[in-house]
Amino acid sequence: MRKTLKNISLVSVGVVAGVLATLQISATAQNSSGPLPLDQLRLMSDIFGQIKREYVEPVDDKKLLTEAIKGMVASLDPHSAYLDEKDFKELQEGTRGRFAGLGIEISQEEGLVKVINPIEDTPAFRAGIQPGDLITRIDDKPVRGLPLEQAVKRMRGEPGTKVTLTIYRKSEERTFPVSITRAEIRVQSVKTKMLDNNTIGWVRLTSFQERTVADLGRRLKDMADKNPNLKGIILDLRNNGGGVLQGAVGVAAAFLQDDATVVSTNGQVPDAKRVYKATFNNYRLSSLEDDPLKDLPAQFKKLPMIVLTNAYSASASEIVAGALQDHKRALIMGKTTFGKGSVQTVRPLTNDTGIKLTIAYYYTPSGKSIQAKGIRPDIPVDQNPEGDPDDALITREIDTERHLHNKQESEEPEMNEREQRRVDELRRLEEENAKKTPEEREKDRKKKPVEFGSAEDFMLQQAIAQLDGKPVQKSKSRLEATGTAGKPDTKEEKAGTAPAKPAAKPAPAPAKPAPASQPPASAPIGQPLGTPTGQK
Repeated sequence: MRKTLKNISLVSVGVVAGVLATLQISATAQNSSGPLPLDQLRLMSDIFGQIKREYVEPVDDKKLLTEAIKGMVASLDPHSAYLDEKDFKELQEGTRGRFAGLGIEISQEEGLVKVINPIEDTPAFRAGIQPGDLITRIDDKPVRGLPLEQAVKRMRGEPGTKVTLTIYRKSEERTFPVSITRAEIRVQSVKTKMLDNNTIGWVRLTSFQERTVADLGRRLKDMADKNPNLKGIILDLRNNGGGVLQGAVGVAAAFLQDDATVVSTNGQVPDAKRVYKATFNNYRLSSLEDDPLKDLPAQFKKLPMIVLTNAYSASASEIVAGALQDHKRALIMGKTTFGKGSVQTVRPLTNDTGIKLTIAYYYTPSGKSIQAKGIRPDIPVDQNPEGDPDDALITREIDTERHLHNKQESEEPEMNEREQRRVDELRRLEEENAKKTPEEREKDRKKKPVEFGSAEDFMLQQAIAQLDGKPVQKSKSRLEATGTAGKPDTKEEKAGTAPAKPAAKPAPAPAKPAPASQPPASAPIGQPLGTPTGQK
């Protein structure tokens, strides 16, 4: 099918049918479910010919067939995708932490692209882009309603090329264009700092890349060497949309006992039936020659620990949070996570194209699927001291079209509840806004997003309080406050010291133990396509 069809009209129909029939012969032996459906393939051939004969203007053969392939794969679930040359290259760059773009972390808000944070020393940062800015146009093309991954494609490009963003800045109530020259961006996935008089270590992971485990190992060793009075660790996974599966296994291994189960996966193919444990063989990548955690001080497997999460903590972030929660190694604080409990693998099709395909559900060590459910925090905490909007207004996996359903629990009650909460919350916000004075509205407009790790980071301050044994201001959100999953057994439970619970009901068709060897080159990755956050 990669052959370009140069003839048109009725001749095209015959050529395509011939190509499809040839594929049928070669594919029969490879297709475990039986022969390909010839009737449907002939129908596709007929439609192709109809388009070539009658469409209002000529259509390029390669483009038409490529879009048909993309539509076929995208119809499966939100995270499967056909990767053309540009997509394939960008995915490879993203897992390595290097890409060409602007240097901003983004999400979506009311159909527009919202800047979460400009990465320091990047083109966007130097151009004066600020947190909270709304991007309304990219090169004079409107972005309202545009899928986030499409906005990402428009903003990325070759280093040295320019893109013009139209920015709406609420604090100044003005709209203005900003021209930015793209450059190669190197994302630092691991950030650390010391808090509370150098007694608590803050470890922020922005994504899970090929080098994340090695970077984490170096940072933790340095932290232990320079801070002998270390009494606790805060692992910050907020706004972390995922990444390489082995990266998640390695991060969890840094804090779990050796050989502890981190996650299991289950799907149709042998590669998808695995149990990943806290061993180097299970998080080793081709870029790692030696175990970056082999000399890690033993204290990191015992220190009291808090994991911070929010609605944008997805995929690999949820693997880490779920493992640490199930093993009672850490308390999860913050908001319920995104709920992406599936794993994708990238299979090359040619030298520069591939397919990103969902091949497995994953399960926490207790056998629980978090697909469309997410991980509820042990201690629900809002990002702002005055409380956050109800989480029903934040898009999670359960709200996405064609999402895979959780096979262990029904989603219908939760979906119905979320829909009612959306209606109630929108009505409440409308009533509150109507009561506000012009001065209060102006104050709201000037309010800037909180910088993670700063003194104004309320959720982080609550984590410090928890480790210090001080009172914690819990969430006012009804959704978090009424949730039951993941709550501590007792009020006396301390971070990383509680006894383990009995394991939950195991996952269906338990995965086979991972072999003591390096995972295959096509090892699954957990970076969701089109999650609420992204980097450009």
